[in-house]
Amino acid sequence: MILPSVFFSYCHADEELRDQLEKQLAMLKHQGIIETWHDRRIIAGQEIDKTIDEHINSDDIILLLVSPDFLASPYCYDREMRRALERHDSGEATVIPVILRACEWHHAPFGKLMATPTDGKPVKQWADLDDAFLQVAKAVRAAATHRQTKQAALASPSARATPAAGMPPGVVASSLPAQSRPGPRSSNLRLAKTFTQRDKDQFKAETFDYIAKHFENSLNELEERNPGYEGSFRRIDANRFFSTIYEDGKDVARATIYLGGMLGGINYIQGEKLDSNSFNESLSVDCDDQSLFFTNLGMSAYGSSRGQKLTQEGAAELLWEQLIGPLQSRSNHPHRR
Repeated sequence: MILPSVFFSYCHADEELRDQLEKQLAMLKHQGIIETWHDRRIIAGQEIDKTIDEHINSDDIILLLVSPDFLASPYCYDREMRRALERHDSGEATVIPVILRACEWHHAPFGKLMATPTDGKPVKQWADLDDAFLQVAKAVRAAATHRQTKQAALASPSARATPAAGMPPGVVASSLPAQSRPGPRSSNLRLAKTFTQRDKDQFKAETFDYIAKHFENSLNELEERNPGYEGSFRRIDANRFFSTIYEDGKDVARATIYLGGMLGGINYIQGEKLDSNSFNESLSVDCDDQSLFFTNLGMSAYGSSRGQKLTQEGAAELLWEQLIGPLQSRSNHPHRR
């Protein structure tokens, strides 16, 4: 039985996320459940467009790695995505939208399909990328198993008994090769990446700015959704900002988030502190052989446990939970008010 082949339709701006996803699919490949292909497998001398077209027209499962860059790409959106949906509608392939980054994807032609990770929550908004891509891997496993079951049913004696129209006796459509595929090759082609101190410093600075914007927007939204509550955001300088939540005019939560300090990371401390280098929680930049991420000390009772690989979104959400977590716990116990 030919293994279901998985085609990655993606924009090169999301190549790092594609690599992370393929790593999560490794178990399925080890078990002989799927094989994978993307355009980085094109070898010297092959025609790029022709080779991609061969796969988009023959592979069994097509993953649309959706992001703002994917939607803005004429090649991804107008060519690969539209052809993928044609094959999905005809039953030739299974299309699975994988939402990598937040974007207006619900109104796209594939918006009618069940997306992954769970509930279409963008991968980058998960506190841990591994958790998000695990959901994707489970969806791919289910799709591959379904296609193999269907293929086995078509190949059964009862299915072979009736020849397809226009074919000689004993020959049925399911016994014909869909299309010739490239010869066997390893999918283990990933090489380790290296990250300089400049890369880490830039990632940390960009994440701090992201966290500041995340807090400012969250405070505004909190105020709109919860009558009686007000949020206040104040940027002190490039490396520090204050966030305050008021209930009926009384401050019920205050925090300072600052860059640097003793550990040189991104730090959270309760209250408004202009010069303090202490912290209640701290995030540090780390890396593996593929990507940069944050880890936290796990000093607080609120937020993710220590040891997770946090994206920018995951880091912001963990620190936001330090601010709002005590209020949420209090609201679950009205007698504490």
